[in-house]
Amino acid sequence: MRQLLLILSLLFTSIVYAQNFVPKEHYNKREVYIPMRDGTRLFTAIYTPKDSSKKYAVLLNRTPYSVAPYGENNFPAALRPSENFAREGYIFVIQDVRGKNMSEGEFVNMTPQLTGKKSKQDFDESTDTYDCIEWVLKNIKNNNGKVGQWGISYPGFYTSAGMINAHPALKASSPQAPICDWFTGDDFHHNGAFFLPHFFGFNYSFGQVRKGPEIGTWKGIDFPTQDGYKFYLNYLGPLKNVNNFYQNKVPFWNEMMKHESYDEFWKIRNLRPHLKNIKPAVLVVGGWFDAENLYGALQTYKTIEKQSPKTSNGLVMGPWIHGGWNRTKGEFLGDINFQQKTSWYYRDSIEFPFFNYYLYGRGNYKPKEAIVFETGSNEWKKYETWPPQNTVNETFYLGPKGKLTKSANESAEEFISDPNKPVPYMVNCETGMTKEYMVADQRFASTRPDVLAYESESMEENTTYAGSIQVKLKVSTSSTDADWIVKIIDMYPDNAAIDSVNGKAVKMGGYQMLVRGDVMRGKFRNSFEKPEAFVPNQVTDVNFEINDINHTFRKGHKLMIQVQSTWFPLVDRNPQQFMNVFDANESDFLKATHKVFGSSSISLLKLSK
Repeated sequence: MRQLLLILSLLFTSIVYAQNFVPKEHYNKREVYIPMRDGTRLFTAIYTPKDSSKKYAVLLNRTPYSVAPYGENNFPAALRPSENFAREGYIFVIQDVRGKNMSEGEFVNMTPQLTGKKSKQDFDESTDTYDCIEWVLKNIKNNNGKVGQWGISYPGFYTSAGMINAHPALKASSPQAPICDWFTGDDFHHNGAFFLPHFFGFNYSFGQVRKGPEIGTWKGIDFPTQDGYKFYLNYLGPLKNVNNFYQNKVPFWNEMMKHESYDEFWKIRNLRPHLKNIKPAVLVVGGWFDAENLYGALQTYKTIEKQSPKTSNGLVMGPWIHGGWNRTKGEFLGDINFQQKTSWYYRDSIEFPFFNYYLYGRGNYKPKEAIVFETGSNEWKKYETWPPQNTVNETFYLGPKGKLTKSANESAEEFISDPNKPVPYMVNCETGMTKEYMVADQRFASTRPDVLAYESESMEENTTYAGSIQVKLKVSTSSTDADWIVKIIDMYPDNAAIDSVNGKAVKMGGYQMLVRGDVMRGKFRNSFEKPEAFVPNQVTDVNFEINDINHTFRKGHKLMIQVQSTWFPLVDRNPQQFMNVFDANESDFLKATHKVFGSSSISLLKLSK
């Protein structure tokens, strides 16, 4: 399935960009092995304009997903990131990273920068990028001495790594949906909770060890059912059963099972400490509805702002799924209509001018630092900083009878959480992570007895919240561990109009649109490094931050908060006992009674007029 989705996304990309521009008619291609400082050679495809009368900037993309199509006579239907670059005239350099596909060496997940280097032969992704650029400048004719780098997802991580101790010729970098930290918020973990369907299928293919340089193929799992809820609950069961399907072919999974908390295994893979003294101009790109690396985009931007304040550092956030700005028109997601081709605006008016300015000196690229799409109002906004400076903190408390209040109260609501009958995260769950979940209607959840729902009064005017969300729960549990999931929801009025999305009519009356949601695995509430058990029935603080939003609740809409302890199979089941979840047997998953107190609060940043 993952392989099919990849092929379809690439095919769609080709359709979007191909139009009338055929790369083979305008570009020459050659394939080379570029030596790194330790002697390892990395396979690289190079596309140079046939017109050799000019000098061209270099656009670099380093990827673990292959530089296909292979063969010097085989050309892609389009050269990315968009047709604008091929028409303008760039040298495109696309490289299989160390240990992947046709490159030599051993692949190691997430190696941004080694510390304590002992010799000039020591390497990491920062030095591999440096060595690649050095070779390109010396061996490709007609380059103008300037290099830009871009990449989405894992290639976004390689773009971030390339900015560290960057080659002097690297003038512009655009990490897009970059992986940042695989334990605290990206891809496979959120606050220590394991995101099961995203990891399971992807790493079965991506994580298998190759015999040597070879053209990689995606080897999908033959799922006995496409019902994700049924598969992960009944066919897979506890996480210790993963190797019943993996058959010990994925070493990274076996390593993960040894590292349930935030130890050195995860810390060395954290990109953020290395983002200092960044020299190239930076354009960080992300999607508000990116189910994989929303955290990585926001954290990369914020970390550069903090640790490298002199860097020209911009942020673009649109209403996109993972990579949607590059692969779709960005007009809608699920039932939500954004009423414009948001991706086209980004590619033509932001991304292309950014690189053209820093690599060719063309245009007058002086945008606001943050260009962000405002969901709800469906408008692009531009700010000098992100979050915007003109925000005020607005706090809501979880009050009695399902109401949000403006002050703490003495109420308490309880529910029974049963990990053997977990709350689904979608009405229809697939075996992979369903991207539409991030805007999905939550009415199915708000009627369950194991989901607490609180709603505000109707908005008297359009109200915009811009920035991160602070959760401060006062809770207790009858057991020694629990997950705490908080969802921010835009509750449409019953008389909301019918909308047309991708040719179908959608009844929006009473729709409960998920705006943002996240989870805290309770035992990590005070420290990701040192988990702590709950004392049964003792009131306990569980505080955490939810990723930023930029959303307008329109007049007549309500803010709804939902609190629950299962979100399956998006989040793996917590046994609700203080134990290593990777060791849990089926008999370890126990019911527990959870209580949420009225002094619990959710704080948002309200945009002032």
